[in-house]
Amino acid sequence: MDATDRRILVELDDDPRLPTVVIAQRLGLARATVQSRLDKLAASGLLRANSSRVRPDSLGRGIAASVRAELDQHLIHDAIEALKLIPEVLECFAPAGDDDLLLRVVARTPDDLYRVSEEIRLCPGIVRTSTSLFLREVIPYRMSALLAAPD
Repeated sequence: MDATDRRILVELDDDPRLPTVVIAQRLGLARATVQSRLDKLAASGLLRANSSRVRPDSLGRGIAASVRAELDQHLIHDAIEALKLIPEVLECFAPAGDDDLLLRVVARTPDDLYRVSEEIRLCPGIVRTSTSLFLREVIPYRMSALLAAPD
């Protein structure tokens, strides 16, 4: 990813529906250049899916939490495959430290969060879980500052 790619992505981070021709005009580039760079970035897997911009609360999932999971290490792949089947699991990370997996989940209500947590706990290979409720989002997911930062 070069400086031109970053400039294009900053424009899209501010408004993901911005037409290619407008980005080209703002950046002083040819429309075909912008389009080909976006196509290349998309094909390379460097861009998140557009669905990541959908706010879970717009789908009735206003409760957000993190779930820490301890695993039987022999069943890690089974656990991950089972977690992929739970729609409320938005992300799953393998962190350094005491926890084996860290998940970001959403739910409709506190009772629904309990259901989601239990569904996670019952996945093959998961030995123990701990759930922490997010009270408020104070810095939403963002990329513009990082894209504009010097290397």
